[in-house]
Amino acid sequence: SKAAAAKHLLKRTHRNTRRAVTMSTDLTGTVALITGATSGIGKATAFALAGRGAHVLVGGRNAARGEAVVTSLRATGAKADFIDVDLGSAESARELARRATELGGGYVDILVNNAAIFPMGPTASMAEDEIDAAFAINVKVPFVLVSELAPTMASRGKGAIVNVGTMAAEFGMPGTSLYGASKAALVLLTKAWAAEFGPSGVRVNAVNPGPTRTEGTAVLGEAINEFAAAAPAGRPASPDEIAAAITYLASDEASFVHGAILPVDGGRTAA
Repeated sequence: SKAAAAKHLLKRTHRNTRRAVTMSTDLTGTVALITGATSGIGKATAFALAGRGAHVLVGGRNAARGEAVVTSLRATGAKADFIDVDLGSAESARELARRATELGGGYVDILVNNAAIFPMGPTASMAEDEIDAAFAINVKVPFVLVSELAPTMASRGKGAIVNVGTMAAEFGMPGTSLYGASKAALVLLTKAWAAEFGPSGVRVNAVNPGPTRTEGTAVLGEAINEFAAAAPAGRPASPDEIAAAITYLASDEASFVHGAILPVDGGRTAA
């Protein structure tokens, strides 16, 4: 009968609504630290994780941008705090871990190692200070953050770490030697940390984005379209598309995913 059909539809709609609410808040009660979260992929990830219910800790060196992100997050009803930090040394990473742990009530459940620099150019043009900076920010800082935060995750039997790499870590391109090498180190660390901390309930994975339109890549101008044209997707990504992959790996939806390097590059490394 029409009445029975209407009743069945109402039940199904209610069930789907409850499922949607559960999925949108499946990180409620967790604390997520995102480095480089005042713009681009980091900012998009902060909003994505906050949308799932996480208490988001926005790490960054630009106080004005950081406070603006936090204000916007709180306007949505999310719990968020800004940590002003200029990463680049082991000491700065330890200080960030300390402050994040304090704001998180004694622990951090999710760590997203997103902060990075991307020096581009011929190998012979790279000065020693550029080499040191690339490995300090792209490798040393994530290493120290994991060494500071992962043991507590392990002691609690749960946690998720997502490293943000690049497709340039997977194949050679002129001008990407330094950037690609630093991110390739992070790819290996992802696998080593998965083996080290996975048995204690801490999942460690990475995403390797392709060309993405952010404030940082704006300097490339139309060249970003040339980079993206070689991939099946044929276009640059938006920060939200990368954030969606990071959020997946950080959530229980990826509960059986350990040590994965997820290409989010429009198919570039597959083509």
